[in-house]
Amino acid sequence: MPVAVGIWVVIGLVLLTVVFVGLKRLTTRTAQTVPAPPAVPEGDLGEVLAGPVTAVYVSSTLAGDWLARVGAHRLGFRSNATVTVHRTGVLVSRQGAPDLFLAASALEAVSLAPGMAGKYVGKDGLVVLTWTVPAAGDAPATRLDTGLRTQQTADRATLLNAVRELLPAADGAPNDDSKEPQQ
Repeated sequence: MPVAVGIWVVIGLVLLTVVFVGLKRLTTRTAQTVPAPPAVPEGDLGEVLAGPVTAVYVSSTLAGDWLARVGAHRLGFRSNATVTVHRTGVLVSRQGAPDLFLAASALEAVSLAPGMAGKYVGKDGLVVLTWTVPAAGDAPATRLDTGLRTQQTADRATLLNAVRELLPAADGAPNDDSKEPQQ
């Protein structure tokens, strides 16, 4: 019996090592291509359009590729969050990770999706914000999709509509690529 326990302990340690090495490689690989997001601006962020909304920050991925998780700058790891939409942008206050501020000028689209790297909930359960991280150093500006799973279903529509107000409309076209939220 003690030999079997020892074998399982070794297997567990090997699996943990593989996971940590994989996460380290993900972080290193994406740090070279994705610049650090700008810091949350100091002071007043302007009029609150919606929130605070309790949500789960699912992850950020390269825009258009829901499996290309960004590990750099702690953008690819799930955490509990509070989301507030201000006139100047979207503040995602994450527990255990740096807060994230998506400036209104950086936002490109808002949509609903069934899932992305780190969470699949089906039936358009995630609010996905498409935005651009500005270039910094050698890293070029990079488009990202950030997924948020609201705790309350009704908050999904509230968040979606508030972010829509921040998006620029071009030539009378809709200012996002989202589906209509279901109440």
